[in-house]
Amino acid sequence: MLSVQDRAIIKSTVPLLESGGEALITHFYRMMLSEYPQVRPLFNQAHQASGDQPRALANGVLMYARHIDQLDQLGDLVAKIINKHVALQILPEHYPIVGTCLLRAISEVLGEEIATPQVMSAWAAAYGQLADILIGAETSIYDQKEQAPGGWRGAREFIVADKVQESSEIVSFYFEPADKGPILASEPGQYIGMQLFLDGEEIRRNYSLSSLSNSKHYRISVKREPNGRASNHLHDQLHVGDSIQLFPPSGEFTLTESDKPLVLISGGVGITPTLAMLEAALKTERPVHFIHCARNGSVHAFRDWIDDLAERHPQLQRFYCYAEDDGVSPAAHKVGLLSEEQLAEWMPEHRDVDAYFLGPKGFMAAIKRHLKALGVPEKQSRYEFFGPASALE
Repeated sequence: MLSVQDRAIIKSTVPLLESGGEALITHFYRMMLSEYPQVRPLFNQAHQASGDQPRALANGVLMYARHIDQLDQLGDLVAKIINKHVALQILPEHYPIVGTCLLRAISEVLGEEIATPQVMSAWAAAYGQLADILIGAETSIYDQKEQAPGGWRGAREFIVADKVQESSEIVSFYFEPADKGPILASEPGQYIGMQLFLDGEEIRRNYSLSSLSNSKHYRISVKREPNGRASNHLHDQLHVGDSIQLFPPSGEFTLTESDKPLVLISGGVGITPTLAMLEAALKTERPVHFIHCARNGSVHAFRDWIDDLAERHPQLQRFYCYAEDDGVSPAAHKVGLLSEEQLAEWMPEHRDVDAYFLGPKGFMAAIKRHLKALGVPEKQSRYEFFGPASALE
């Protein structure tokens, strides 16, 4: 447990983290990834290059320092970190590497005048406390997943049972266990971790499960990213009959049981986790408003499937918004960006709803503003990032 003096020192470094936290964390990543190649598979290099990952971790370190006296004020940040770690199989032996590099970065970036022995001792204790919290929680989840029906620990071999083109950019993959055994049930909204070997290099990725899992298979639906190593490999090199290593489903962004009307809002490939949520919701009687935004009809995946569901389930209303008019897509969609006025028209009249939204960051920032302006309670407005967590304000 941190001493009173340690906590006071940590809080005194908050202004430094506010002004220079991103530079510190960028230095930390550069050092760790160059000196400890065994942890490179755990980090998406595209997120490193864009700065998204350093910004996300810098924000996390800042939040930890700000709330060092009341860690419960961190809200769901810790749960998000734990679930991301579990999906990628972060293990206890990885934490000393991170701790060593973080403390070195603090010392080298802040310099001797600021990073005094007292400051370094306080941050070593603070990191040790955080590592113990995360390791304990993650170990418990690993145990639970291993002991649950159909569960497993670490990587498990799966076979590609089917590969389906859903749009010009999105392909679905169906995975069945190579051992023919049962699989762990996933919750709607969760993702699954994947271990790939590309040109002799290991990388790991998380992909949302785009359908409810049954006892036989998992499904993910992957958008081809122009410079995405993993997505291009999956699209071009992974075929029916191939094997792949998967980690158990994880994620805290899941559909909550409720009688309130459900509003699912997605942009682009953000549609994937909402599909499983939609499946689950249609097993109940709650009204569902499904709103999807796409660039145009050619990249709009699963439209026919959702239209068919709407024909068979009166509780489901679906609405589509295309940023551009390609002149050939089916009718029954709006053209342009989704405005607050259009969202108001498509939502239930009463705003006491559960809203879930996913998509590109700019899209989510706009949707968050719209929902707040329309009177949806903030605690009932939920979102998830595909990559590193970021602020939407």
